[in-house]
Amino acid sequence: MTTGQQHTPSGLGPQDEERLPSLAEQMADQLGGWRGLVESSIPVVVFVIANVIGELRPAVYASVAVALLIAGLRLAQRKPVRHAVNGLFGVGIGALLALRTGDERDFYLPGILYGIGYGLALLLSAAIRQPLVGWIWSVLVAKGRSEWRDDPKLVRTFTQLTVLWGVVWLAKVGVQAALYLAHQDTALGVARLALGYPPYALLLLITVWVVRRVTREPAPTPLPGA
Repeated sequence: MTTGQQHTPSGLGPQDEERLPSLAEQMADQLGGWRGLVESSIPVVVFVIANVIGELRPAVYASVAVALLIAGLRLAQRKPVRHAVNGLFGVGIGALLALRTGDERDFYLPGILYGIGYGLALLLSAAIRQPLVGWIWSVLVAKGRSEWRDDPKLVRTFTQLTVLWGVVWLAKVGVQAALYLAHQDTALGVARLALGYPPYALLLLITVWVVRRVTREPAPTPLPGA
């Protein structure tokens, strides 16, 4: 490789690299923009407030109704509904479980179980050298390409990032699990909101910045005669 060429271990050429979404565009896509952040949080906020001032059943109905309304508005406006559908799915499962058991804290149980499973899957994928963050990057950013598997430095980078994601994910779900076991229902709702998008946004920012930096580092110039 001649001096001045850029190293693209992700398997993309210089022209492809230029067409990659910017850091801000990737962040906005994964978070759904400010609208996605707000809309995904509203049903949980409604449940927490309604449950504090009223009973479980009205709180569940109110949160599900709001989630349906948000999804319906997005469909009517022909906007992407991925984040709204994900939110509706999570709220719906939690609502059904809470109604079935009659325990308001069970509204949050599916999210806690999902978080534990996701965190463990991340750590397991890193342990077997198949870092989940790397494969997600291939799908969402690298247009399905996985040539990063042939680059030891990038494999190491994705492995370290996957461990970071797994540790943070298990830490935040651990806080929620402790509040769940302690029957701190209102605090659990607050923790669900506070430990939802903020840590996710920070991890995403770190991941995008680190990977783009590594893939754009110039390769070492071969020594004469090598």
